[in-house]
Amino acid sequence: MQTRPTLPGAAVLLRPATPADVPALAGIRATPEVRARWRGGPDMAAEVRSDLADERTPVLAVEYRGQVVGAIQWHEEEEPDYRHAGIDVYLDPAVHGRGLGTDAVRTLARYLVAELGHHRLVIDPAADNAPAIACYRKVGFRPVGVMRQYERGTDGTWHDGLLMDLLAGDLAVVDRPSPGRRTAARAALRRLRLRRRARG
Repeated sequence: MQTRPTLPGAAVLLRPATPADVPALAGIRATPEVRARWRGGPDMAAEVRSDLADERTPVLAVEYRGQVVGAIQWHEEEEPDYRHAGIDVYLDPAVHGRGLGTDAVRTLARYLVAELGHHRLVIDPAADNAPAIACYRKVGFRPVGVMRQYERGTDGTWHDGLLMDLLAGDLAVVDRPSPGRRTAARAALRRLRLRRRARG
């Protein structure tokens, strides 16, 4: 069973997603912008519950100012000669454009490299998803190439995907947390601990 860590970012907090998060995540998945990329059947809550139950792809809730605004997950290739990890993420369109996606992806990438020992990460946005591609570039991901007719869209036709990867050294170059970012991360973790104590 994969460990689901709690990871403070500069603005977001990544924490293990729980059944209590299903309504919020289902609502985000049901927005037209997210559904167009992530798809899903008529029962979006069942889709989210299925994601949370899959131990091969740990799901973390993305919190911003105490509210769940999305989810991020990863998968691993454990074959020693090809070992790497991949990331998937979605955020509420209401918080797009604030740098939260970049923060979430960077925070998880740090964990996958520093804690799980991955030297290479991959991510595969749709080739026409310019905002996502720009977000991942800020973390250090680089385009590898277009995967033609990579996924079937909701219209039944095949669409291209873009394979991007990041090496541990690429992350180190762009990932120089400032004192302000470290302070914000510590404050986010402190707020989480206080909320847990209040519940307990």
